[in-house]
Amino acid sequence: MNLQSNSEKVGISFDVHKIREDFPILKTKVRGKPLVYFDNAATTQKPRQVIERIKKYYEEENSNVHRGVHFLSEVATREYEAARETIRKFINAESTEEIIFTKGTTEAINLIANSFGKTFINENDEIIISEMEHHSNIVPWQLLREERKAIINVIPFDDNGDLILDDFEKIFNERTKLVSIVHVSNSLGTVNPIKKIIEIAHSFAVPVLIDGAQSIMHNKIDVQDLGCDFFVFSGHKIYGPTGIGVLYGKRDLLEQMKPYQGGGDMIRSVTFQKTTYNDLPYKFEAGTPNIEGAIGLMASIEYLNGIGIDQIASYENELLNYATEKISQIPQVKIIGTAKEKGPIISFVLENIHPHDIGTILDYEGIALRTGHHCTQPVMEHFKIPATTRASFSFYNTKEEIDLLIQGIQKVIKVFS
Repeated sequence: MNLQSNSEKVGISFDVHKIREDFPILKTKVRGKPLVYFDNAATTQKPRQVIERIKKYYEEENSNVHRGVHFLSEVATREYEAARETIRKFINAESTEEIIFTKGTTEAINLIANSFGKTFINENDEIIISEMEHHSNIVPWQLLREERKAIINVIPFDDNGDLILDDFEKIFNERTKLVSIVHVSNSLGTVNPIKKIIEIAHSFAVPVLIDGAQSIMHNKIDVQDLGCDFFVFSGHKIYGPTGIGVLYGKRDLLEQMKPYQGGGDMIRSVTFQKTTYNDLPYKFEAGTPNIEGAIGLMASIEYLNGIGIDQIASYENELLNYATEKISQIPQVKIIGTAKEKGPIISFVLENIHPHDIGTILDYEGIALRTGHHCTQPVMEHFKIPATTRASFSFYNTKEEIDLLIQGIQKVIKVFS
């Protein structure tokens, strides 16, 4: 089956065949069969434009930033700060001072838990999260709870995967200090009504952190329009390198927060008696940063801007609808997560077949997807299942690939029958 059909186009400028040519890894053969990559929620593949930009950095521009007066340091610093400005525009932050580079979403949340938490959260203060959070938006708050004797309140979701917001306002009191919530669930695909959640929280003067790891690559994000106080995401989810991420924070909050780590570049002056801290954003960027990662992330954003986020969202929604319809026609399959608003993620279980067995058999068909609890064990506990099989889609996937997934699922059923 031709996986690069010219028939799949959205608008004039979106041609999935042309786009697939930008991703070298998609030409890979797995056990003699064409790679079908449906593990995009775990990490996305990288376009040639990102790979070549990183190569150029190491071949022509490699130097440390901010500290040197020589030519290469000036070039590396210029490109590193250009990346910050590119990201600022991409999410419509007010200032580059509000864009902090981290290792990824996980470190960004840990930064907030440590820095915001130790600045503003004390004994018996409360933090609100949801039942569908990734472990990286649960464990940091539990660690803070242990240290500060704080309280964690949890918003439940229903069996469709929609948050139950009827009692959300009732959770707030004078001790509530933060709401930290996922934008799009990595295991259910649920798109949460974060704008409504932010409005409710702000009516109680409570700041909101949005985990955008699964939304940044699928939809246009405007942090000023959303009104969120913090927004975090990872570069490798948005076709950029691993080991780089972004924390957006409102300047007034960031200025009040204590540094997360100490070291070079986050200081203004150091004596044995006293240290004064650098201005934003450098106050939170101790040590030599991931320069290559920031520049690679800039290249990935420029690549996506060239295609158009709206075009991407439209096409991925088309893939989601097609896959949902096809999978729903298999009687033995149960989809876990049927929220009203979903991102391009489908988690499912097969009767009496463990997800790891499903993943193993599909791997022999060249199909890469994710099996397990997806770092959302409370979600699995909610549905009383050990794990799911998850297919997550990108704009470089095709309907023909989804047809191969359906054939693969049917083969699994036949093997175990």
